Amino acid sequence: METMQIPARADVAAQDKWAIHDLFATDEDWRAALAAAKEYVPQVQAFRGRLGESAETLLDYLRLDDAISLAFDALVHYAQRKSDEDTRVAAYQEMVSQVTRLAVELQSAAAFQTPELLAIPDDTLAGFYQTAPELELYRLNIDRVRRRRAHVLSDKEEALLAAAGEMAAAPDDVFSMLNDADLKFPDAVDKDGNKHPVTHGTYIPLMQSYDRALRKSAFDSLYSVYGQFRNTAASILSAQMKQLLFFSNARKYPSTLAAALDGTEVDPQIYHNLIDAVHRSFAPMYRYVALRRRALGVDALHMYDLYVPVVEGVEMKFTFDEAKEIALKALAPLGEDYLNLLREGFANGWIDVYENEGKRSGAYSAGARVHPFVLLNFKGTLDDVFTLVHEMGHAIHSYLSNKHQPTAYQDYVIFVAEVASTCNEALLMEYLLSVTEDIKQRAYLINHFLEQFRGTLYRQTMFAEFELRVNEMTQRGEGTTAEALCALYKDLNVQYFGPDMVVDDEIALEWARIPHFYYDYYVYQYATGYAAAIALSRRILREGERAVRDYLGFLSGGCSADPITLLRGAGVDMRGSAPVEDATRLFDELIGEMEALLA
Repeated sequence: METMQIPARADVAAQDKWAIHDLFATDEDWRAALAAAKEYVPQVQAFRGRLGESAETLLDYLRLDDAISLAFDALVHYAQRKSDEDTRVAAYQEMVSQVTRLAVELQSAAAFQTPELLAIPDDTLAGFYQTAPELELYRLNIDRVRRRRAHVLSDKEEALLAAAGEMAAAPDDVFSMLNDADLKFPDAVDKDGNKHPVTHGTYIPLMQSYDRALRKSAFDSLYSVYGQFRNTAASILSAQMKQLLFFSNARKYPSTLAAALDGTEVDPQIYHNLIDAVHRSFAPMYRYVALRRRALGVDALHMYDLYVPVVEGVEMKFTFDEAKEIALKALAPLGEDYLNLLREGFANGWIDVYENEGKRSGAYSAGARVHPFVLLNFKGTLDDVFTLVHEMGHAIHSYLSNKHQPTAYQDYVIFVAEVASTCNEALLMEYLLSVTEDIKQRAYLINHFLEQFRGTLYRQTMFAEFELRVNEMTQRGEGTTAEALCALYKDLNVQYFGPDMVVDDEIALEWARIPHFYYDYYVYQYATGYAAAIALSRRILREGERAVRDYLGFLSGGCSADPITLLRGAGVDMRGSAPVEDATRLFDELIGEMEALLA
């Protein structure tokens, strides 16, 4: 019986690692840049009390702010990427801490910025724009600050909140160390007695195995460990909710949801509309669960049966080179300019491909100015091909926004963050279905498409509802103990999966392993982004060049307009529930085709 080995970082081939040296050649160069960046603190402080004195002074300050943003972009990305390469290395954990401390110090030094911008009389500011036309570049950002006047505090209070920033990040930091560096899981055992390592990277591939004994063993392995730490996990999540409530109350928002969404110019009603629309669409989800139970031929469908393909005998495996070639073919409808950026990313060290010991789990794209950095843990599954195009969607979105927008408007808000990635996934699925004639393979792919709907539209909305409910419990002063969190989470699973699903007791602990609950109302955007992406991908395939032009304009938009306006420019209106309802109708249609294929 052989246990698969996960390599050390040093044993991973250079071509399979991202080009971290494009940020800094050595750790010493990073430390020198950090030392130089400390000089920004007195430079910022020199503007205190002066932003309203003249147009030239205000312009100089905003340009300094841009310079700081560019300097910190490289510093933060290097430290965080190096830390994620091996989360056990204390030196890189300390580098993250150092740059975080300096960022907090700078935020504290710049705490006067918002109150002073608010204090400039309207007619004085109008005169500034006349005196220094270059200030027009910053008008939108200045207007955004002044729009939030009711939630801005005094100079001293703002300084205090800024100083609390590092402390506020503690729950996420503690969770990451516990989850990624400290937790170890027993090996899973298959039906023949062979052992398989259980890690964050191997868990889903194990859940996709046709060996039900292996799936259950991996499921039990994972949640037996989370069960041992349930009270610790609850305390960490409770601390996260309390810090969000503290900042929400301090800034006089009615709720943490309102506070989180105000920063992205999204109406909280969109969040509630999503949950309501999905609740109205439980019937297709229940139909899918019943189909999965019948297709697997089991009397009872358990949580460890959710990821295995329902079409047996089709196990699609890919090398990374094959995955890249498929991506280029699938994304061809986006045009040659888009494909050239994809090729550049593949060839020039944008991607860190394989799992190694201590490496951060999951996948992400980090949109550094020099170029994006994409973390994968590639295993060769069909899911991994989808993850590749997903993260490259993020990467090219970042690249185009960084290229076409000035520094002040390069960072797109999180509401649109998942649209580009999920549009790529939808185009990949359309391509795979178009080139697949084998009935069994087509059924396998449709099963995968259905899983995207389940996993993104329904699962992420369930996460969003859990996050909202836990925040509301905290606001009401109710205890967010492990027992309370598990009870809530299990009830939501019962509601979302319906009568054909056995909601195993272990799944009540799943909240303890979800990093996104530390991202301040992030997850709902996976669901809204998925609905928008389905609409956009169909428009691109239907209308061609005009739709591509609109879509690339959206990708190049950064935060140059509010996210709802940017999406309308690309051809989808997220103010109503139509995109979500249209997506769930497509889900239902695909279930019908799947039922016919399996028959």
